Amino acid sequence: MTPATMQVMRVAGHLGAEVQGVDLSRPMTAAVVEAIRAALEEHQVLFFRAQRLDHAQQVAFAAQFGRLLARARPQSGGELDAFPQVWTISPEADEAAWGFDHEEHYRSRQRQGIGGWHTDLSDAVNPPAASVLRADVLPSHGGDTQWTSLTAAYEGLPPELQRFVDGLQAEHSFFAAYDMNPHDERDKAILDVVGEPRAALHPVVRVLPASGRKALFINPARVRRIVNLTPAESRHLLELLFQEVTRPEYTVRWRWEVGDVAIWDNRSTAHVGVGDYAHLGQPRIMHRVTLHGEKPIGPGGFVSRALAGSTLDPCPA
Repeated sequence: MTPATMQVMRVAGHLGAEVQGVDLSRPMTAAVVEAIRAALEEHQVLFFRAQRLDHAQQVAFAAQFGRLLARARPQSGGELDAFPQVWTISPEADEAAWGFDHEEHYRSRQRQGIGGWHTDLSDAVNPPAASVLRADVLPSHGGDTQWTSLTAAYEGLPPELQRFVDGLQAEHSFFAAYDMNPHDERDKAILDVVGEPRAALHPVVRVLPASGRKALFINPARVRRIVNLTPAESRHLLELLFQEVTRPEYTVRWRWEVGDVAIWDNRSTAHVGVGDYAHLGQPRIMHRVTLHGEKPIGPGGFVSRALAGSTLDPCPA
């Protein structure tokens, strides 16, 4: 494999590209790794069809782009014990571990329809830099994933509003968009599964470390409030900004096939899994690996700080 054999084809107007001519299961030269890194910087999310990776190959591929995080919550059983970097996303796994599909349950607790849009682990002071997701088992239809460009969302704001939000900070926490009742048996079980609560204060606008571009670093699932505004002011401004980051023209939607792999920049995108397959009673099994990230920095130099919980530390080498 060489960069010359790699083809990168855009799939949407603001983000997303399909990459051909690369076998992710094989060792790659530094030149190919840098070509993929450059394509990710430009397109924010990359798709690779028909890769058919196993856990070891997915971990090896992702590790070429940075240090990897351990999965957010304990999972065990068979091959996962040897791969703490792999998080399996599966209703069946949830049923086996907890007796019910906890993601489907807390999805039903969303206050608004766009509440599922999120940036991975933005409740941590140093959210992941990127994520790698592969499709293992899929339903006959449904189960797509959508991404949105947070740089396009920022650039689409009027200059006056850009200048205003440049100086703001927002509180992120895991269940910001959900009405979780600690007295409800299933809600409490989910709150217990999440474990240590994290919360972080992030700049509303994040300066991307490689390009210097600005991204509207908010998402409906995790942002609780904008600080130094009244609750009413915060709600009105967040509603406006959430509508901006979820505008259809800033998004790309991927219809998965078994073996597909996606890698996305977690600094400049938000995403949502489309929950339109639960009624089919068919499995959907995905495996995700995440890359260690730094604390976001705002245009005025504000550096994110933790409000609760620990930082995300990489797995030991």
